[in-house]
Amino acid sequence: MSTSRLRHIAPLSAVSTKDSAGNNAVSSSVTAATSNDYEDDLARYRVPPPEIRDIVDAPLVPALSFSPYRDKIIFLKRQSLPPLTELARPEEKLAGLRIDGHCNTTNRMSFYTGLGIHQILPDGTLGPEVEIHGLPEGGKIHFITWSPDARHLSFSIRVNEEDDNTSKLKVWIVDVETGKARPLFQSPDVYLNAVFDSYIWVDNSTLLVCTIPSTRGAPPKKPLVPDGPKIQSNEQKNIIQARTFQDLLKDKYDEDLFDYYATSQLVLASLDGTTKDFGPPAVYTSIDPSPDKKYVMISSIHRPYSFIVPCGRFPTKVQLWNADGKFVRELCDLPLAEDIPITADSVRKGMRSINWRADMPSTLYWVETQDGGDAKVEVSPRDIIYSQPAEPLEGEQPMILHKLNLRYGGILWCDDSLAFVYESWYKTRRIRTWVVSPGYEDVPPRILFDRSSEDVYSDPGSPMLRRIQTGTYIIAKVKKRGDDGSYILLNGSGATPEGNVPFLDLFDINTGIKERIWESDKAKYFEIVVALMSDQEEGDLQLDKLKILTSKESKIENTQYNFVSWPDKKIVQVTNFPHPYPQLASLQKEMIRYQRKDGVQLTATLYLPPGYNPSTDGPLPCFVWSYPGEFKSKDAASQVRGSPNEFTEIGSMISHLWLAKWFAILAEPTIPIIGEGEQEANDSYVEQLVASAEAAVEEVIRRGVAHPKKIAVGGHSYGAFMTANLLAHAPHLFSCGIARSGAYNRTLTPFGFQNEDRTLWEATNTYVEMSPFMSANKIKKPILLIHGEEDNNSGTLTMQSERFFDALKGHGALCRLVILPFESHIYSARESIMHLLWETGRWLHKYCVSNTSDAGEDHDTVTVKEITDHHDVLH
Repeated sequence: MSTSRLRHIAPLSAVSTKDSAGNNAVSSSVTAATSNDYEDDLARYRVPPPEIRDIVDAPLVPALSFSPYRDKIIFLKRQSLPPLTELARPEEKLAGLRIDGHCNTTNRMSFYTGLGIHQILPDGTLGPEVEIHGLPEGGKIHFITWSPDARHLSFSIRVNEEDDNTSKLKVWIVDVETGKARPLFQSPDVYLNAVFDSYIWVDNSTLLVCTIPSTRGAPPKKPLVPDGPKIQSNEQKNIIQARTFQDLLKDKYDEDLFDYYATSQLVLASLDGTTKDFGPPAVYTSIDPSPDKKYVMISSIHRPYSFIVPCGRFPTKVQLWNADGKFVRELCDLPLAEDIPITADSVRKGMRSINWRADMPSTLYWVETQDGGDAKVEVSPRDIIYSQPAEPLEGEQPMILHKLNLRYGGILWCDDSLAFVYESWYKTRRIRTWVVSPGYEDVPPRILFDRSSEDVYSDPGSPMLRRIQTGTYIIAKVKKRGDDGSYILLNGSGATPEGNVPFLDLFDINTGIKERIWESDKAKYFEIVVALMSDQEEGDLQLDKLKILTSKESKIENTQYNFVSWPDKKIVQVTNFPHPYPQLASLQKEMIRYQRKDGVQLTATLYLPPGYNPSTDGPLPCFVWSYPGEFKSKDAASQVRGSPNEFTEIGSMISHLWLAKWFAILAEPTIPIIGEGEQEANDSYVEQLVASAEAAVEEVIRRGVAHPKKIAVGGHSYGAFMTANLLAHAPHLFSCGIARSGAYNRTLTPFGFQNEDRTLWEATNTYVEMSPFMSANKIKKPILLIHGEEDNNSGTLTMQSERFFDALKGHGALCRLVILPFESHIYSARESIMHLLWETGRWLHKYCVSNTSDAGEDHDTVTVKEITDHHDVLH
């Protein structure tokens, strides 16, 4: 592994520079391209034209974090794109994880570069930034957490990735009032182990930290000669079906290496410098304090490990300890779970979803399946929810809280008189919300909402939560003066045929009557409720004292945050972030609707460049970017999702970038694959895919904004799979395609993919017909394949693109394969992103804008009528 990585990285590490914006610039081996400079050079990283590059390098807007008492706010500063050297550090692929051995963390963690603390003044405006001093220069910040009393911040810092010790994470503390930062541990040799969990606040002055055991020595060495062959056996004839998981353990050495990096020693650390070991070293996966902070629930995994499933299915032990480090009891010890069926809604046997009741000091609840975890088994009830105190009396049995006939989906707690229980079933798309009274056995549960999860128009919204003194979040109850009703707040997306109009409803939990107390301005803006800001006082919230945080944006105005206060709904703007890419501030955006031949209503967002006028400028080259989705009904598939007033976030890999190069962009045209009733959606995948694409292309041509011969199609992951299928089965629609990190041969994912849970042997024809690999001989239009060399996504192995490219090349197709070193399923390094965009620009320029005659079938023109005629022949 090391040799391979050095081969890739050596020419890139010669020069490290900063660009004018202070971002990490590409190294000396990277050559810039002008709009006309798309000469091929296989030996170098390239960068796209400045119109694209400047947008990608735009500074990122800070993230926000509010104090527990809503009186302070932190601006978390972020870096745009990391350099490739950060991805090139050696990593261990173990048990479904990728571990950075130098840092002893999961690899490629995002981080913050700085913190800015502001007081929220009585009028809602922000005070001056509190300067934080004492931090090491150039530190990368992770795991930022407020202390319960909001007087301190905890976070981890890593500094130098080159040194084996200083690259490891250390826990730091900041005094919020003074801004003084210091390490939590007085000893310089205590490091955080962040492979799974990191740390929690046990009280206002004590943290429980996952540390690297001080007795740990050097990592185990791989034997030059193995002890024996690698053997797997199923002599018991168990039925074990598993998806194509990646990065699994392979042998005993991998098991030892996994234990080495994943084993933690829990340590109680006080702000005064005292420390105490908490339990023995183990592979701890989560630490969760009870609301009253008297207990800690600790989960760990242990051997025997598996070579066919990731660590989430390893034997799992859940124990209860008190906050002083004394063992209380074991809740469960679940065996290895290799045999979970691939059918949707199948789960692990035994206790699962073990949590603390948010509204009680120290009461546990959990779920146990009654169908053996197999969704194909018909049984009633299917799940049972149990509850029990942390330390039950002798002989006290768990209480049955509720029985469910669908699969458990979570609980929102309020008090003994109110909790919401959710259940759902994927096959039917049914979702139900129950109202239960956990403290009153004589009050029967009742169904509050029973609907299709696909029916966004009927979504009533979700209860808003408030923080209580224990630091947990419960359903917020609201009182109206002079009214004895029991109200909650429902925060909804407000999907309508004209787009989303978010809302906040006052909902009477007893009568079901709703009163809309706030709604987004649907004429111009898209505004959503982010959080409650008036939850500091105990007891029910008063409606006339309600205060919320909203985010507000429009087509051309980037997101800003506001406080809205009742009773007069006074608005105070909290942030004033600059527009991230002013060169596209006046882009044109429209949510369009059109119809598929079978009557299904489709939607898409059409973007046009600033200043473009179709009547004078004529049709443009067009880039279509999408991702198919599955539905159980035509009505649900026809519903509008999203808002025409949302601000256009232009990420580093998004198709909207090409507005800067005078393209029309058709973003996320709906590609519904519908299987009504007992029908399986994928059995007519190709036909529905082509019909949806035909309708989209027909619409942009009809509008006069897209040149019929200059329409490209692209997608990532399942969208790449879509792209290859469209070039194979609808060559009349597109001039070329760009497919990133896709899977093209479904026989390589024989135990299901995406939402398909039939196996290859149960649906052989579907697997074969859906695979563009099997239709490689039909692809005549140019296709650019891009893939990360270290793809970690289930199913989309890098081999998928390599083999598909070989198949295309074997049939003389015009194709190109680009493998990005060190990148996984989602690309992140600046060098990789810039080269990806250069490749994309080159492909679009050569085979869409120019549409040269060697780009496959050359038609003089393609009209709406010809698209329609082709559809009639196909069907």
